[in-house]
Amino acid sequence: MEQTPAWRNDGVRVVPGNQLDGNTAQTPGMDRKAAINFARVGAQKLWAGTVHIHAGAKTGAHHHGPLESVIYIVKGRARMRWGEQLQFVAEAGPGDFIYVPPYVPHQEINASATETLECVLCRSDGEAVAVNLDIQPAEPPEQVHWVDPTHPAPPKT
Repeated sequence: MEQTPAWRNDGVRVVPGNQLDGNTAQTPGMDRKAAINFARVGAQKLWAGTVHIHAGAKTGAHHHGPLESVIYIVKGRARMRWGEQLQFVAEAGPGDFIYVPPYVPHQEINASATETLECVLCRSDGEAVAVNLDIQPAEPPEQVHWVDPTHPAPPKT
């Protein structure tokens, strides 16, 4: 006799926004909270949660090992720096997505001096990985505009 999966306990999970778990890998300058991970819901291939960066704050340089990350900006303005010397920079605002490939050294900066940066974060594994790095940033960083075949770079002035 074939057994039916226990969908009641092993099906859809709802994690209320006021019950996120702050017991996750942290980087100076930001507060990460897990909503979906292996420990909370048994997720095998992804991690999802929130990150808040206070007005004017910037995180320490870090990477996430072999994981891919996607950041969705809910509120505020994010300035991302990346590279061996954090020498590249781009900005994103509400409704924008940011992709961070595996092992890329990066730093999140809240570009606003008055507003908290609020983001939703997803990673490609059920456990969070954050490797904090000791990098002296290059100044000034090089502005990078995303370019792909359907989104050409803005004209140079």
